[in-house]
Amino acid sequence: MSLVTRFAPSPTGRLHVGNIRAALHNWLLARKHGGHFLLRIDDTDAARSREEFVGAIREDLAWLGLMPDGEARQSERLASYQEAFERLRGAGRVYPCYETAQELDLKRKVLLGRGLPPVYDRAALALSDDERAAREAAGVAPHWRFRLDHDERIAWDDAIRGPQHFDAALLSDPVIRRANGSWLYMLPSAIDDIAMGITHVLRGEDHVSNTAVQVQMFTALDAQPPRFAHEALLVGRDGKLSKRLGSLSLDALREAGIEAGALVALLARLGTSQPVEPIADRQELIATFDLGHFGRAPARFEQAELERLNAAILHKTAFEDVRDRLPPGMDEAGWHAVRPNIAHLGEAADWWRLVTGPIEPTGFSPEDRAFLGEALDTLAWADDPWHALTDALKKRTGRSGRALFLPLRRALTGMDHGPDMAELLPLIGEAEARRRLKVAAG
Repeated sequence: MSLVTRFAPSPTGRLHVGNIRAALHNWLLARKHGGHFLLRIDDTDAARSREEFVGAIREDLAWLGLMPDGEARQSERLASYQEAFERLRGAGRVYPCYETAQELDLKRKVLLGRGLPPVYDRAALALSDDERAAREAAGVAPHWRFRLDHDERIAWDDAIRGPQHFDAALLSDPVIRRANGSWLYMLPSAIDDIAMGITHVLRGEDHVSNTAVQVQMFTALDAQPPRFAHEALLVGRDGKLSKRLGSLSLDALREAGIEAGALVALLARLGTSQPVEPIADRQELIATFDLGHFGRAPARFEQAELERLNAAILHKTAFEDVRDRLPPGMDEAGWHAVRPNIAHLGEAADWWRLVTGPIEPTGFSPEDRAFLGEALDTLAWADDPWHALTDALKKRTGRSGRALFLPLRRALTGMDHGPDMAELLPLIGEAEARRRLKVAAG
C-alpha cells in the first residue's frame, strides 16, 4: 500500500513557520517512500475561513516547492460528514448535550477546585426523552459529543514518541458539532483521512490527546487508524513557546528576502539529531529524512540561523536559478562577482550599481590622488586587468597591502569593501575604469 500523508491547514490566516514545518515534513515523508502528499483545506468554519487565504496557502506551498499530489476541501464534503454522523448516532456513539458554555465552564472549575481532571460528566446522557424534548421546545439547540468507550484502553505506537497509552475514562467526550450545526475539527478530520486513504499523520505534539480520541473514532467508523507521529513544537530563542513564531508568516519572510531553499533547509532538520546545513538539493533532504532522527525536546527556531542559511544558500546558487530575479543587465559574470557579498538577493542590485554607476569617489589625500594618477597612467587592459594593475603599481610605487588596494577600490567603486576587484573590474570596463580613476585623481 502506498504511503499517503496530508497537510490540512484552515484558511483563517497566513501560513507561518510552525505549520509550514509540518507541511514540509509530511512532503518529505511521502517523497522518501515514493508515496503521495495531499492538501486538504479544512474550511468547515465558514465564519472565519476566507478564500484569499486558500489562494495564499497554495501560493506558499508552490513557493516552497511542496506541490501536493491532490487536493480536497472540507466545505465540499459536508454530505459525507452528515452520513457518518447519522451512522454513529444510530450506533449510540454521538449524543446531544444542552449545557451552556457558562455551565460547562462552572463544571470545569468545580472539578479543578477539587483537584480532579476537568472531564465532562456525561450529564446529558441521563436526560430522558421528555427532558430533551422540553429543552428543544424551549429553543435550546443541542451540541453533539462523540461518546468514548471507557472500557477500551487507547494505545498506539507513535513513530516519534514511541508507545502511547490513554485511559479513555480520563478524557472528555469531545464536542464534534456545534449547536448551529457546524462541525468542529475532530470527526471530519477522521472521516477525511479514511476517504483520502491517509496512511500516516505527522503533526505537532499538541495533538497527542486529539489522537487518543480519534483512534476511537476510526474504530467506530470501522476503519484502521493511520500511523501517527507527533513532533516536538517550535520554541523561540528564550526556550519557551513563542507567539512571535506565529507571526513569522511566509509572506513576511519573503518580504524580508528569505529564500525558499533556506527556509526548507532549516525546517527540514530542525528538531532532529541531524545537523542543520545549507542544503539546496531537495533530493538530499528527502534521502536523509527519517522520523527516527526526531527528538522529544522542543525544536528551537532562531531567526539568526535562518539568516545564516539564507546567505550560505545564495552563495552557492547558480545564475540560472536566479537570472529572472536579478537587476537588468547583470549577467553570469556579474552574479558570480557579487554573490559572495550578499545575504539577501535584493542586495545584488546595490552591488551591481558599482558596475553601472554612478559612484562618488571621495576622501583622498594628496598622496593618494597622486597615486591614482599613476594608476591611470599604468593601467593596461589585459585578461586580468586588476592583478596586472596592482602588480605594476606595487613595483612602481612600493606600495602594498591596504595602502595599495584601498585607494584603488575607493576610486573604482566608491566603497571601502565589496566584491572581488579581480572579478569586478572587467565588468566595469576599461573606458569607465579610466574615467573613474581620472575623476578620483583630480
